[in-house]
Amino acid sequence: MSAEFTVSLDKVIKELSLEVIHMSVEPDTIFISSSDIDRPGLELTGYLDFFDKRRIMILGYTEYSYLGKFGAEQQHHVLSTIFNLGPPAVIITRNMHPTNALRIAAEECGVPLLRSAESTSVVSANLISYLNAELAPRITRHGVLVEVYGEGCLITGDSGVGKSETAIELIKRGHRLVADDAVEIRRTSKSTLVGTSPENIRHFIELRGIGIINARRIFGMGSIKQNEKIDMVINMEIWNPNRAYDRMGLDSEYTEILGVNIPVTTIPVRPGRNLSMIIEVAAMNNRQKKMGYNAAQELLENLGMSVEEDDFHKIKVDTSLSD
Repeated sequence: MSAEFTVSLDKVIKELSLEVIHMSVEPDTIFISSSDIDRPGLELTGYLDFFDKRRIMILGYTEYSYLGKFGAEQQHHVLSTIFNLGPPAVIITRNMHPTNALRIAAEECGVPLLRSAESTSVVSANLISYLNAELAPRITRHGVLVEVYGEGCLITGDSGVGKSETAIELIKRGHRLVADDAVEIRRTSKSTLVGTSPENIRHFIELRGIGIINARRIFGMGSIKQNEKIDMVINMEIWNPNRAYDRMGLDSEYTEILGVNIPVTTIPVRPGRNLSMIIEVAAMNNRQKKMGYNAAQELLENLGMSVEEDDFHKIKVDTSLSD
């Protein structure tokens, strides 16, 4: 079973710059666990069979207009019936003034009442976007995440293989560090992974023989980035003379992270190889492949050769067996 993540109402208030009208308890003790929101429609008519009490409720101009058809007593009854189910918070949009019935119902049921100056659609979009990021499934992987020519490269490999040293060289060449040692990966959509660094070790890099350094303070603000989409995985390993490494790049290998397939490239490490330059080329080549261009395929076509996908997979299998 996947873990359920939460975000405190206090963070939501700060992120969306919401005004607090009523708060019965401290907002940092209220936790949101659903990235969906609720704009009550049928609920205002009394149909509550599928009401989800985990969702933040938003009241906009349409809901206000409908409630305006009722007297104060009927408004209080309708809202109390909904609020008694325990939504985590209610947000009023467009800076509309809460009616007495709305305020009283919120106070009686202990439901936080908040207000925003933005329109309902803007509040809804911003709230959903923020909650999707904060509540996204996540894992932590050992590695280094750097942005190279706009591509998010997750560098993995055994401890001591040279990941951090390569990251330093990439920073010196104008690229940006996102995370070192521990990379927190979140799946923000069905096909998108975003990596960031745990806050307590952000911008720090461990270099054997030197110790801990702060990349932001040494190389400047232009050398770091808060988060980055993961476009490819680069696996660094000590050169194994008995292994047949890919020399064509005709097909791509993938690794699965949180249910998303990410292209992976294995780079053998041995003295004399310029790893930072190789990673730069790998990043640019990965971008070309995403745009539909494969240099190996073009070379084969220029030579009048063609390798069918099934035949290529057989070649891969045969090579692995011969190893």
